[in-house]
Amino acid sequence: MVHNTKGIVLRTVKYGDTSIITTVYTELFGIQSYIVKGVRQSSKTSAGKAGFFQPSAMLDMEVYHNEQKQLQFIKEYQWSYLYEKVLFDVVRNTVAMFVIELLQHSLKQPEANPELFYLIEDTLKQLDKGNDTLIANLPLYFILHLGSELGFQLHGNYTEQTPVLDLQEGMFVPEKPSHPYYLEEGLAKTTSELAGIQFYNDLEKISLNRNIRRELLTAYQNYLALHIHDFGEMRSFKILQEVLS
Repeated sequence: MVHNTKGIVLRTVKYGDTSIITTVYTELFGIQSYIVKGVRQSSKTSAGKAGFFQPSAMLDMEVYHNEQKQLQFIKEYQWSYLYEKVLFDVVRNTVAMFVIELLQHSLKQPEANPELFYLIEDTLKQLDKGNDTLIANLPLYFILHLGSELGFQLHGNYTEQTPVLDLQEGMFVPEKPSHPYYLEEGLAKTTSELAGIQFYNDLEKISLNRNIRRELLTAYQNYLALHIHDFGEMRSFKILQEVLS
């Protein structure tokens, strides 16, 4: 059957002499792989079409979908959102690639999750529009809310009675745990604030220096790795830390 769905490109590889296989996180079907024929031909009709399938591209697609097949086909496609800054600004582009790599490491099953799709879509749009402080805090916000959408939301809040965040258990607790995966004091408090944010503009109000941001990024990446089997190593992590410094 043919379906209309939005999609966010996660990965694209060459296939044959003129085609590609692209992995897309779709609104209707979750993560899917598609064969797109002829986009690498050197002809007038194919010129520029491969650019639609660079990682982080947001598309409106008309797709053939068969639950029994691992590879699907795209019938038609066009931009659902055209970036103004992300593709040309080093910091914004680095954050976008970090978000995409997080998804590559985190999404293991093809099931649809519209709320997660909207989180990714909105995050990338805000990355294109936001100010410097919002952009710097966006990776922290995204990791925490990604965890929530994947089923391991942080429980509780930072208080005088619960000043420690146990990353392994995913909750704020009264005392340090016996393992090393925890945050305390200012780091735990900041995490509580970030986890509670509902509107992207509120990220502009959180001022962090580069050392704190680095510590939080490391801790949040560990948080994902503790809860996602075979999470693996993030190649864009060190680049993001350097760019945000």
